Amino acid sequence: MDLTGKKILVVGLARTGVALARFLAQAGARVTVTDLAPAADLEGYRREIQGLGIKEELGVSQPQWEGYDLLLLSPGVPPELPWIAAAQEAGIPVWGELELASHLFTRPLMAVSGTNGKTTTTTLVGELLQASGLRPLVGGNIGTPAISLLEEQKDADFLVLEVSSFQMDTAPHFHPQAAALLNISPDHLDRYADFPAYIASKAGLFRNQGPGDLKVLNYDDPAVRPLGAGGGRVLYFSSTQPLNAGAWLDRGNLRVLLPGKLDEVFPLQKIRLPGRHNLENVMAALLLALDAGATATTCREVLARFQGLPHRLQWVANIGGVDFYDDSKGTNVGAVARSLTFFEQPVILIAGGRDKDSDFSLLSPLIRERVKALVLMGETRELLARTWNGLAPAHLAADMQAAVNRAWELAAPGEVVLLSPACASFDMFKDYAHRGETFQRMVEELRDAEKP
Repeated sequence: MDLTGKKILVVGLARTGVALARFLAQAGARVTVTDLAPAADLEGYRREIQGLGIKEELGVSQPQWEGYDLLLLSPGVPPELPWIAAAQEAGIPVWGELELASHLFTRPLMAVSGTNGKTTTTTLVGELLQASGLRPLVGGNIGTPAISLLEEQKDADFLVLEVSSFQMDTAPHFHPQAAALLNISPDHLDRYADFPAYIASKAGLFRNQGPGDLKVLNYDDPAVRPLGAGGGRVLYFSSTQPLNAGAWLDRGNLRVLLPGKLDEVFPLQKIRLPGRHNLENVMAALLLALDAGATATTCREVLARFQGLPHRLQWVANIGGVDFYDDSKGTNVGAVARSLTFFEQPVILIAGGRDKDSDFSLLSPLIRERVKALVLMGETRELLARTWNGLAPAHLAADMQAAVNRAWELAAPGEVVLLSPACASFDMFKDYAHRGETFQRMVEELRDAEKP
């Protein structure tokens, strides 16, 4: 693909937009970046593209799009915006960063998607491959844009990408040789027309695969299992029943059977990641990595030390016999359900934030069964209080400090305070990591105050 002299508009100046703009400018394209935010709010990103001859059109809701050869959207930009739709109707291609990168990949590609667990699984695949002496490059929605991996791919054996539904919506030619879909539960319904539309977006992960490509699918998920129809190589994983091939729980072991390749067991007691949901992530990662040439012995060693990632059911502290857990990445109903089922002891749940048109009533049975008290914050706090009325006592908090302090007052020794918001963070925080870091800081301050 020759980008020299092409006139390209990059829409959205954040991490992905910066990576795109830099890559395109260095490839000889004539680049303009646009963003709804004013220049003053984007100063840090603007510094990263200074001196590259990149034009800026900032603080505008509808930039001038006529005359461009290509529009490249950052993942958070809805392609349904009227002016973007008008550009498409005028014949201008509208792609995402993943689509551009897919035309330039030269190494075998693995992709991981799902409503929950994809970052953990993607990271684990990379660790399993690297420990086995292979050379993976890990990126995508996990943090390093795919376009930023292109310079290094000549020294890699595999590209391992976390892929979101937003990215796939603007990547019509994306073709992973191996791909795993972990689960699908209602999420981002403020962006999609309905749940079937969201499922269709996730299923786009496989649309360009051929007969020799690998699908790894969750057999227990009714939205995922049917995607194995239509041929090709399919390996399922299950945490509820044995399978003829793939990965499943077998008494005290996790068993992996790849027909004609291997039949191995991985003792559950030696897997460090907590929770049944993480065992599903482990199974998917093992199927991808072992099929690609990772060794079972090395995989066992990695699983014995891999503890997961921050803000995903992360233990923070024990104060006076009360355990505090940071699950700030629990931004949807499915993630919170998985976290609540991890605990047997009573939970004081801190939840709330910005709604994504979620059906919070789906959590009602778990709230009634496992939650001792609710501490609700953010834009959805009153909505959540109404939705879960009568299931557990509800307390409203103005900010994270008030939420942590109130949860501590409500908790008794042997119980759990869990931050698992079921909502996006953008009403009060920069992102989920900022929210989790704030929670952890408040817990640390609480611990310091409790020290004699």
